[in-house]
Amino acid sequence: MNRSMIAKMASWMGAAALVLAAAPASAADIVYIAAKAELPFWSTVGQGVKAVAESNGYAYVEMDSGLSAERQLDNVRRAVERHAAGIVISPTNSKSAEDALLLAKRAKIPVAIADIGASGGDYVSFVKSDNYRGAYDVGVALAKEMRARGWGGGAYGMIAIELARKNGLDRSNGFRDAMRDAGFPRESVLRQMRDYSAEETYHYVRAALAAHPELRGLFVETDQPVEGALRAIREAGRDKQMLLVSFDAMPEVASLLKRGALIAVGMQQPYLMGRSAAEGLAAQLHGKPPAREVLIPVLVATRLNIDQLMPVAARTVFGRPPK
Repeated sequence: MNRSMIAKMASWMGAAALVLAAAPASAADIVYIAAKAELPFWSTVGQGVKAVAESNGYAYVEMDSGLSAERQLDNVRRAVERHAAGIVISPTNSKSAEDALLLAKRAKIPVAIADIGASGGDYVSFVKSDNYRGAYDVGVALAKEMRARGWGGGAYGMIAIELARKNGLDRSNGFRDAMRDAGFPRESVLRQMRDYSAEETYHYVRAALAAHPELRGLFVETDQPVEGALRAIREAGRDKQMLLVSFDAMPEVASLLKRGALIAVGMQQPYLMGRSAAEGLAAQLHGKPPAREVLIPVLVATRLNIDQLMPVAARTVFGRPPK
């Protein structure tokens, strides 16, 4: 990423995309329904939603679906009971979003979607990362390093987020296309996460390494499970025979990249995603229909550019307040 693009993002981060009249002091809540609030990504999306809600005079309320479609529906019911002004939702998956959107529509509560997406239903705006492009660029970085090490015949694997999510399909397809285009068509492993824990991924990777000695590259499609993958690779003694790349970034990403534990990371910008979704919702509430779809770029970090990216990533990726 060049300096002009980073400067542009810093400008975007520092100023709201929309300048709206403040809502009355008696205005109802803006509710954010997170897919799984304990994951840092979703809590940072919530920070972006909160910043816009409060700047427009709304109270901010966060609810956690815990990756449960039933709990997600219950959260929408609770938002309806609160007479919420609007909802920002990060669905548990694209199919479950349909029922949530229908329930909100019946209550005449507008909904903006922050990531994952919906396979159907009505919403005012959908904000997502450029998952395909980001994952493609991560694959390019992995293929380049595999070729540099003389691993031209090596296979790769993916520990994917659920493929029932549109973003899961986009990440998997983007990475797969990059590897194929670079001359690495051998895909030996594809496992889908269920609880998105480091322990789950540890067991997936441990089994994959035992069954597939030809594996040279692995793509883990979200942040916290990377720790499990690193542990499995280390315990198998494959540190020097395997390369790991990932999507989303944990706080220690700079250290992991610089010491070669990770080769590349596609860093989504959840703060910008939450902020943009809430801005679209606020615009709708003020009678200004927002863009139907907003695409947020993914920052692809390597050991060569991580120091350059961190000043912007500190806020947009990790949700740290500006200094």
